Amino acid sequence: MKRILKWLALLLGLLLVSVGLLAFCYLRWDDIAPPALPGSMQQGSLLHDGKLRTWQAYVPAAVAERPALLLLLHGSLGDGAAMRASHFYGFDVLAERAGFIAVYPDGYDRHWNDCRAGASYRANLENIDDVGFLQALAGQLAREHGADLSRVYVAGISNGGHMAYRMGLEAPDSIAGIAAIAANLPVADNLDCVPTAQPVATLVINGTADPINPYDGGLVEIYGDGSRGEVRSAMATATYWARLAGYGDAGQQMAWPEQAPQDGTSVRSTSWMAPGRPAVQLLTVVGGGHTTPNPVYNLPKIVGVTSHEFDGTEIIWSFFSRREPVQP
Repeated sequence: MKRILKWLALLLGLLLVSVGLLAFCYLRWDDIAPPALPGSMQQGSLLHDGKLRTWQAYVPAAVAERPALLLLLHGSLGDGAAMRASHFYGFDVLAERAGFIAVYPDGYDRHWNDCRAGASYRANLENIDDVGFLQALAGQLAREHGADLSRVYVAGISNGGHMAYRMGLEAPDSIAGIAAIAANLPVADNLDCVPTAQPVATLVINGTADPINPYDGGLVEIYGDGSRGEVRSAMATATYWARLAGYGDAGQQMAWPEQAPQDGTSVRSTSWMAPGRPAVQLLTVVGGGHTTPNPVYNLPKIVGVTSHEFDGTEIIWSFFSRREPVQP
């Protein structure tokens, strides 16, 4: 009996070690310290719709006279601090370089009330006015820092990307452009927003091997939770925004040159641009996961491969600042 118990203890130990190694491999990400920058991190709150909402922002030392605002929206179960850290402080670095203010708002109960009708998180169930919150936040920062309300941009990943879509659908007059990472528009039966049908400059960055947001459309599922419902394909999502902007063609296709052949990913773009119309672009990360591409750092493997083919933060700001498709 003692021998059997010893063997069982050994097997249990090996199992625990294996589970630990798997967790380390699939949950580990390249956590780095914030870079030493001359600007300041500011935190604040505002009361909106009877709820105290919070945010933080990086204000560069060399802030522009009328700075642009870049609202950066986290994914499910995240917050503004996680959005900042999971993009390896790249938006702070760009803000210092370009003079805009990088803003990291916190969702309600760590979620945003996006356009997916069936989502089971409280922000959706309680129908939180996140559109109004983001508009009020931009107004507060305009009063405090003289920010230019004609240059308010919204970028987000996953649930935050869906919230960026909501801003584009329902409040295009209050923003100058949106960027969505790892997010496709909901299908018609899963859409509970009321689109204005007005065009807006739109950048979509999606991976074909995303384990959560299906690149070709279908059910969004997070560890067995399918309440977020079905979404369109990445191409149908980009085409929707292109059609709003008056483009009738299939867009200009381009394969980007390989920058990191060892990571197993590649990039192709579909772009729409014409004088007097907002630019629309889809960046397809072939083999990429539920992640923002980064040339150096990696996010947890459980959400798929982090492509090193380009710097997602640089690409997003380049699209917004030029308001035209980015080039390799």
